[in-house]
Amino acid sequence: MTRQPDCAPLFALHQQSLRKGRHEVLRNLSLAIYPGEKVALIGPSGAGKSSLLEWLYEQQPQQIALCPQQGGLVDILSSYQNMFMGGLERHGLLYNLMNLLRPWTQSKQDISRLAAELGIADQLWKSVDKLSGGQRQRVAIGRALYRRQAIFFGDEPVSALDPVQAEAVLQLLIERHDTLVVSLHNRRLALDHFDRVIALKNGDITYDGPACELTAEMLDSLYAV
Repeated sequence: MTRQPDCAPLFALHQQSLRKGRHEVLRNLSLAIYPGEKVALIGPSGAGKSSLLEWLYEQQPQQIALCPQQGGLVDILSSYQNMFMGGLERHGLLYNLMNLLRPWTQSKQDISRLAAELGIADQLWKSVDKLSGGQRQRVAIGRALYRRQAIFFGDEPVSALDPVQAEAVLQLLIERHDTLVVSLHNRRLALDHFDRVIALKNGDITYDGPACELTAEMLDSLYAV
């Protein structure tokens, strides 16, 4: 984890707690995420990873390419149309409507290239309700990539992919974004690809530091029932 004292954090919490209804899901958290950091959120199910990601996202949603856990895809639209929706803010309403009906050449080329990188070029014109879970996940990732933001937030963005695909897609996300905050169940991906790990359990941060200093014993304790 590299922190520059003359660099303001992109996201910060200062001894803050988050409640959902009557339930306190995150307790007394303090953290700061700086430009250029690659941060993995790990922990057992129900630890608060998704809640923390959503909470941080709310601080500046317009600057973030988001890939939510459920994908957020529109089933009746094609993979191309869903991916194009990541770039809606770059154009006016008329341009966007026309492109959804009859794709513009440049947009078609850009998204076709992106689909090829993600291994779904042959699925580009199918409605996403006809795709497998892994294909849908790559469409959601493609939509996030097409936002062309410096910051990426992902909530289990490669959970439906096989190990080889997951490695390749995660590396692509890292190459295309300056700063990443990604929730992962796969410990190996977190340790191999991210500089910093924030571990949560029962709404508390149990570790926040360099991935290389997270020991097997600490991981076992984190996931112990």
